[in-house]
Amino acid sequence: MQSRRQLLKTFTTLSLGGLSHSVFASGEDSTINELVDLLHTNASPQAVARDESYWNKVSRYYLKGTDTINLEQGYWGKMALPVEDEYIRLTRKINQEMAWYARKHWSDDFKQVKQTVARALGAEVNEIALTRNATESFVNLITQYKGLQKQDAVLWADVDYPSFQHMMQWLANEHKAEGIALSLPSSGSKQDFIDAYTAAFQQHPNLKLMLLTHTSNQHGLTLPVKEIAALAKSKGIDVICDCAQSWGLVNFKMDDLGVDWAVFNLHKWIGSPVGVGALYMKAGTLERVSPFPGEAGGNESAQNRVHIATSDFAAFLAVPHAIAFHFAIGGENKAERLRYLRSRWVDVANTLPNIEVLGAADVDGSSGMGGFRIKGQVTQPQVSALQQRLENEFGVFTVVRQDLASGCNIRVTPQVFTTLAEIDTFANALINIDKAL
Repeated sequence: MQSRRQLLKTFTTLSLGGLSHSVFASGEDSTINELVDLLHTNASPQAVARDESYWNKVSRYYLKGTDTINLEQGYWGKMALPVEDEYIRLTRKINQEMAWYARKHWSDDFKQVKQTVARALGAEVNEIALTRNATESFVNLITQYKGLQKQDAVLWADVDYPSFQHMMQWLANEHKAEGIALSLPSSGSKQDFIDAYTAAFQQHPNLKLMLLTHTSNQHGLTLPVKEIAALAKSKGIDVICDCAQSWGLVNFKMDDLGVDWAVFNLHKWIGSPVGVGALYMKAGTLERVSPFPGEAGGNESAQNRVHIATSDFAAFLAVPHAIAFHFAIGGENKAERLRYLRSRWVDVANTLPNIEVLGAADVDGSSGMGGFRIKGQVTQPQVSALQQRLENEFGVFTVVRQDLASGCNIRVTPQVFTTLAEIDTFANALINIDKAL
């Protein structure tokens, strides 16, 4: 039986070695394999999450930008230096070879990248389509979705990505169907959120399609997707799962979600170059979504549900490097570390009488991303003033999120290279802000 180290090296070889000789640089996987050796440990993910020497090693592979403490790492992910170097090399290579490469090798290399993504997600290659972002994947699903009638209803929630909420409302309007916006508790347990969706399903027996977010970009709440999706399926509701913010922030395979369709960004927590997404469509479910206009018919592969046209070749070709780097750190190690960083400031915030922590009220629903606000101060001007105070007075950069039904909040998002000292600076800022109220 192979050790974890051997399995990771095998994954790296399979991911990188299948690319054409035109783009594969001899020995380019050595940096990843060196990282696998450097970070090899038999400790549990919970222990690794608290091992500062481990994360100091990881941090060497990233360059930080400004002196400001950046706790807004959720916009897109920083490429690790080996991935950045590979992306630059590939960009130069493609720019030199141009159509000669694209006409002769791109198709095979694109398939190899798709195979790597499928392997990482625990999916079959024909269940995966590569796109430029999760939004493209989502738009194609809802615009090509078949059979929505005016007597049907579609459902979304306030924790969903704001643009996706608007698109679901558009879909309802376009088909003269009922659009249902669900307001979830601002904070709650796993069961609280299951109960909220269960009630919505009972109240709206005409539901046909729903958007279900895995990890919310508003405050980092991770919903119990498998349980909610199973309830939805039992009532004949099709589910689109938004994993744009979750893959790499949370450690999972597709079987852990139990959904038929899901959309992804690879340029967030997987750390690919910007401009890479994916669409998952479980085998046997493609007939409910038409092929992209003009694409060949058939339900054998999800790829004909999208048409990405001419895109950033180098960004896609760098994906195997990004995925190999992610797995070298360890998906569960990474998820546990980020949850630990969140808990470090949340534990402080929960002791402060004037601070409200949003999202998960238990470990099951937490991720490395979090959200908070001053109790009773939920308007956009109030929360923006708080964000500016954190930045200007304490040197901590965050972002305002304003689409929860309960009001606006500050989103706090560390990364694997964020230090405990930086988190503690932020926690101390909360203490000072609370005292001044």
